[in-house]
Amino acid sequence: MYGEERRSFAPVKVGEELTVKIEAVGEKGDGIAKVKGFVIFVPNTKQGEDVKIRITKVLKKVAFAEVAGAAAEGSSEASNEEVMDEESEEESMDEEQ
Repeated sequence: MYGEERRSFAPVKVGEELTVKIEAVGEKGDGIAKVKGFVIFVPNTKQGEDVKIRITKVLKKVAFAEVAGAAAEGSSEASNEEVMDEESEEESMDEEQ
C-alpha cells in the first residue's frame, strides 16, 4: 500500500514543454496554469498570457515551471483543449445545480 501513496498522477513530467494560458495569479505573484485540472505555477507571467513553459518540479498536487519562450499564436488552444473541456464540464455541472 505504501507504494500507491507515492505514485504520482500528475499529467506532466519534469522537462516537458507545454503551451498554456495563465488563468490567474497566485498570492506570491506567480502565474497559475492548469493541465487536466492540475495546477502549475509559472513565475514572471501575467493573467491571460499564452506562454510556452518547461516543467521544472512536480509534486503530488502542483507543479512548477519556467517560461521557455513566447507561445506561437493559436498554439495554446490545441494544448489547452483538455483544460477547456474540463471548464465546459464544470460550467455544465453549475447549470445543472
